Amino acid sequence: MADRRAQNKYYPPDYDPSKGSINTYRGQHPLRDRARKISQGILTIRFEMPFNVWCEGCKNHIGKGVRYNAEKQKVGNYYTTPIYSFTMKCHLCDQKMVIETDPKACDYKLVSGVRRKNETYDPNTDTQTIDLPDDEEKAKRQTDAMYRLEHTAQDVAKAKSSQDLISGVLKMQASRGDQFGQNQLARRIFRDKKKVIKAQDKADKALLSKASLEGLALLPESAEDVRVAKGVRFDKDAVAVDAVAHRKRKLEASSIFQTRPSTSA
Repeated sequence: MADRRAQNKYYPPDYDPSKGSINTYRGQHPLRDRARKISQGILTIRFEMPFNVWCEGCKNHIGKGVRYNAEKQKVGNYYTTPIYSFTMKCHLCDQKMVIETDPKACDYKLVSGVRRKNETYDPNTDTQTIDLPDDEEKAKRQTDAMYRLEHTAQDVAKAKSSQDLISGVLKMQASRGDQFGQNQLARRIFRDKKKVIKAQDKADKALLSKASLEGLALLPESAEDVRVAKGVRFDKDAVAVDAVAHRKRKLEASSIFQTRPSTSA
């Protein structure tokens, strides 16, 4: 019944539809405990940390995506867009953290209790990308000899400075070998073994089912098992042969003369 009450599906016996909805009848909000401060304009929601931050109370790191039960409240407007405030408590200490939406910058603003982790980077220096010259740069290099000579010298110096890095990468690739080929070979061997295992498992299940021994585990077949099995001989008429032999021995032991019971005068 508890789950039905939580989903507003439980109707007590004394409920009358003429009295309104079940929430009105029970005197409660449809959102239950989440709306216990709705009179103050506060709604409890599940808030997910939008980026990596540092707690100002315990100085611990809080990763992006960590979720909290936060109190959501409208604190203002940016033109016609509402600004919401989210108040929550750190899960590692009692520090109160307040975060607000920033519609102007399309971001979040840290009000108190928390500090954003600086993760800015320069795409020109922090990434291993190659800056290709645009059309204007190409035209200037073709027409201006001094400019072309200057950039040629810069390219030569840059190539010399990157020579050690390139050599290290080539040595690493040579030491690892052809990873694609090795991976392809390993996957092919695994597929072949998997086919053999499946075929053996199918044969074992058929044998166990035929002998009504389902649930047992068969050990792998060995050369000794094969040798012993080949030495076993099964006679389909063994029972009949034993019966004939028994009758023959009985006849040989009996007398050929028929005995008659004696009669008294």
